Amino acid sequence: MEKIKIDLIDKKILSELDKNSRISATQLGKKVKRSREAVKYRIQQLVNKGIITGFITSINPNILGYYMFKVYLKLENISAEREKFFHELKNNKDIYWYGICDGAFDCVFAIVSKSTTEYFEKVNLLFSKWKHLIISKVLGTMVDTRQYNKKFFLNETSGDSVIFGGETLNYKMDELDSKILFVLTNSARIPLLQLARKVNSSIEIVRGRIKKLEQKKIILGYRIAVDLNKLGLEFFKAIIYFKTLTKKDEKAMFEWMRNHPNSLYYIRSLAPWEVEFEFAVENYLHFNKIINELRQLFPHVIRNHEHLIMSYESWLPAHH
Repeated sequence: MEKIKIDLIDKKILSELDKNSRISATQLGKKVKRSREAVKYRIQQLVNKGIITGFITSINPNILGYYMFKVYLKLENISAEREKFFHELKNNKDIYWYGICDGAFDCVFAIVSKSTTEYFEKVNLLFSKWKHLIISKVLGTMVDTRQYNKKFFLNETSGDSVIFGGETLNYKMDELDSKILFVLTNSARIPLLQLARKVNSSIEIVRGRIKKLEQKKIILGYRIAVDLNKLGLEFFKAIIYFKTLTKKDEKAMFEWMRNHPNSLYYIRSLAPWEVEFEFAVENYLHFNKIINELRQLFPHVIRNHEHLIMSYESWLPAHH
């Protein structure tokens, strides 16, 4: 795919939208020193070109009583069956996220469930149905995930993060909360008036409900999904096996990832490995350079690593 060239103003707009995709065009205009109309036009152009593929609300399912489990699969090379399988994942209400990849695995997905028993039954049903396609599987439990704002637009070396997962609570939402979340999940930039009409409520009530969902850490933030290929980038996942890890080492790793211009996610798991680091990079050589830097910084920590090149990913949290 040919890289689409964008100027510095577009990069600044993308960076700000990823920090808060609900920012108003007026506020965004002030930040990038352009008029409200110019900013709105540029956003629409970025959407039209397919660079921005969505305005997404980050939701923490753990606060709502869900555990998040991870499934890693090697699949038979039967393209028609693979397509059917991916279509089923996309329409499965229990799937929070899934990715198609090359490397150590062919497919990775996160499945949410209220209990380990429920998860066991759901996943076994899926494996039984697709046993002819699944060569091997690895199962894991997500402890937590640090999601970093996309710093690569401006090659920034200091970033913010939000944390998914962690302690599982059981916050009960009412019907209005659920409707608001359902709309916001994949339409984070929807104007408040339009959102209020969609959920059949008033602007004041909806504004108050959103604020409460943010305070409860159910809504973690508003960001953008982008097509990395159109920006000349690739999405790599590093699966890291540790020798040992002290609290001091872990804190240093958190900082290193938070400030790395290409970092996307730091995922802690109960799996055969300990963590997964995700990066937006120019190519495999760029990714390899980052991993070598990591190994040099933490030689006493890192035992081994594997990698995945993610060719496609989809967030599906609106099912809940």
